[in-house]
Amino acid sequence: QVQLVESGGGLVQAGGSLRLSCAASGRTFGISTMAWFRQAPGKEREFVGTIRWSSGRTYYADSVKGRFTISRDNAKNTMYLEMNSLIPEDTAVYYCAAGVGVARAVVIGKSVGEYDYWGQGTQVTVSS
Repeated sequence: QVQLVESGGGLVQAGGSLRLSCAASGRTFGISTMAWFRQAPGKEREFVGTIRWSSGRTYYADSVKGRFTISRDNAKNTMYLEMNSLIPEDTAVYYCAAGVGVARAVVIGKSVGEYDYWGQGTQVTVSS
């Protein structure tokens, strides 16, 4: 089992920045990929970006490319989401997810079903 805990959400004005963290614990040695998703009220959970745990290679949704940056600290088993130039449309609950096993890292996982573990989410609200 892997446990994921997000932190760092809050209220920010448009144009501002926030940094989210996702701390992993438990059987973390099997993690091959981690990702951020978000879900706005009344909408489906959508892919934000993902990072390969060993290489650090990242992939982003077009809607956040150039504004958001994913990084990780392997020693701390922690993934980060640096969000800049925030807009009201970024308002959502942000979730981190982990994929376990080599097979999860073969493709760029952009759907909910491609991840094995999820955090509880952290609210990000961007005011206009």
